[in-house]
Amino acid sequence: MALNYIWIAFFLISFVMALVKLVFAGDMTVFPEMLKSTFDTAMSAVNLSLGIVGVMSLWLGLMKIGERGGIITIFARLVGPFFSRLFPEVPRDHPATGAIIMNFSATILGLDNAATPLGIKAMHELQELNPDKETASNAQIMFIALNISGLTVIPLAIIADRVAQKSVNPTSIFIPALLATFCSTMVAFTYLSIRQRIRFDRVVAAYMAGLITVIGTAVWYASRLPQEELLRVSDLVTGIIIMSVISLFMILGVRKKINLFDTFIDGAKEGFQMAIKIIPFLVAIMVGVGVFRASGTLTYLTDGVKYMVAFFGLNTDFVDALPVAFIRPLSGGGARAVWADVVRQYGVDTFVGNLASIFRGCMETTFYVIALYYGSVNIRKIRYTLAVGLLADLAGVVAAIFIGYKFFH
Repeated sequence: MALNYIWIAFFLISFVMALVKLVFAGDMTVFPEMLKSTFDTAMSAVNLSLGIVGVMSLWLGLMKIGERGGIITIFARLVGPFFSRLFPEVPRDHPATGAIIMNFSATILGLDNAATPLGIKAMHELQELNPDKETASNAQIMFIALNISGLTVIPLAIIADRVAQKSVNPTSIFIPALLATFCSTMVAFTYLSIRQRIRFDRVVAAYMAGLITVIGTAVWYASRLPQEELLRVSDLVTGIIIMSVISLFMILGVRKKINLFDTFIDGAKEGFQMAIKIIPFLVAIMVGVGVFRASGTLTYLTDGVKYMVAFFGLNTDFVDALPVAFIRPLSGGGARAVWADVVRQYGVDTFVGNLASIFRGCMETTFYVIALYYGSVNIRKIRYTLAVGLLADLAGVVAAIFIGYKFFH
């Protein structure tokens, strides 16, 4: 129901704002731009869905080999005690466990192309355990919320964009973005722990301490590398990890004496069907976001925040980067476009340019993730998923502002 109201709000608010621009500013282009946006974003949604068919078919085919080869058992032994507390509804040896772990691993490493199909696979496995097929389960909410707020150790896409904009130090936002997204993750985890009554015992504390240690070590090592070397090392590590995972799946499959090719085809067929199934959901959410942007509502929102901040006598420098924060939960591509506009106007290495980059790195496309994952399993009632997702985004924004002032102002 929440997505239904949000979707309606996109159109109604956009229509009202467009009328304001037409009547009071004499803007004759706003309604044609909104109409054009509906067609453009609908086509983009279809292209996006079709574009991930290959990736989803590949990774779900490989996951099928891994499942039949016994990778789920291996993963369950490694993190079973931790996951049994986060996802008490999921049996340790269930296929959902492996998909969830693989998805989180890909998210932490910034491997978006691998994370998405693995996430959809995890949602389908969790749906099998869901007693109410139209209502999100606690496990599904936990999974999506941690995806939305999930840590990314190295934001390669943002660093690459900063390199393209000729940044003097494109990796300068690496540590600030990691710190901000860590705050986002901790807020989401704390909220869900209270809401779902998760046991926070010594086992959870030990795994959290281990995660913090790994992240801290990665930050320490990456901060010592020049930006060119960091990008090369990141590409190398990414390649090694992905190819090692694929090779491990193949070895396990051979060990179990399964037909690797036929097993891959079975999984790839599932990937194709899932990619086609999500098209209507993506069209709906992306058209709503496109109309929202084209109506100029974002500009009104930013100006309103600047007025309120100035009214209380606070520094307003951060407000110029807020358009990225407003758009990021709605659209990754839209946030990138807005980021590029901000960087062109203020400079990539300015306070505003750096803060806009941190916003991109510490937030997730909340509405897109919810629509994609729930749409893939036909969930209609998402309960408090949107609330925890937006809470995590807000925590990331607030943390990013404070951290941005500390590092760059």
